[in-house]
Amino acid sequence: MQKSIILSNQEIQFKIRRIAYQIYENNASNKEVILAGITENGFILAKKIKEVLDEISEINWRLCEVQLDKQHPRKEIATSLPVGDYRNKSLVLVDDVLNSGTTLMYAVKHFLDVPLKQFKTAVLVNRNHKKYPIKADFKGLSLSTSLQEHISVEFNKKSATAYLM
Repeated sequence: MQKSIILSNQEIQFKIRRIAYQIYENNASNKEVILAGITENGFILAKKIKEVLDEISEINWRLCEVQLDKQHPRKEIATSLPVGDYRNKSLVLVDDVLNSGTTLMYAVKHFLDVPLKQFKTAVLVNRNHKKYPIKADFKGLSLSTSLQEHISVEFNKKSATAYLM
């Protein structure tokens, strides 16, 4: 399978910074905001966004890992924070790629049972062919792809790359 680079490490760093500023602008009046990253790459991306947010604002940005089985999204979903910690707060759900929308849809469903002040979504790459009517409020790159193509983001200790396969 041939891989084409769609975002280099430097481009990803720029996208993360831009997403962080957009999240900050959207939450400037809040004292605390939850960044809920979906297990693995979503959580890694949430941590990277938080690093920038901590640099640019005084808001208390709290990380929460959303533990979701992407192969079986109907299984029970857990979070690293108890529900009381994000009740009536602004929450941003973060994942690396919005492919079909399945992962984000099931993660959103988990948070629907909790009263939130505001709920937004952030992704590094938004693929425009979705199975579910879910959108990303903050996105690094929107890309129209064929249904046969796949987008993958690889995070290493010092770099990251996004591929189209």
